[in-house]
Amino acid sequence: MKLLLDTCVWGGAVQALLDRGHDVEWTGEWGEDPGDKEILRQAHEQDRILVTLDKDFGERAVVFGEPHSGIIRLVGIPAREQASYCLKALELYSTELSTGGIVTAERNRTRIRVPE
Repeated sequence: MKLLLDTCVWGGAVQALLDRGHDVEWTGEWGEDPGDKEILRQAHEQDRILVTLDKDFGERAVVFGEPHSGIIRLVGIPAREQASYCLKALELYSTELSTGGIVTAERNRTRIRVPE
């Protein structure tokens, strides 16, 4: 799958996701942070699932109706475990994500919001 990792996601997750065959871009490699609105727009424009720790992206998508191509939000996941949680979300919820779903992954639970 095509993924855009937000700057707050550990950079070490990039290689683990690439090793599993995903097409990954990390905003931490961009020259400067263009802001949440632009990151969400670029992810959607490139048909990439956005992976973040930041709840603001879900708010932008749900409350303000900004278009997106799926969001995975990792909550309270240590840096070195972020790739494995992301991979698990992709494995279990690829259908929901491909239709614009939002997956919130925590240690002990996962929430899925599908578009209405």
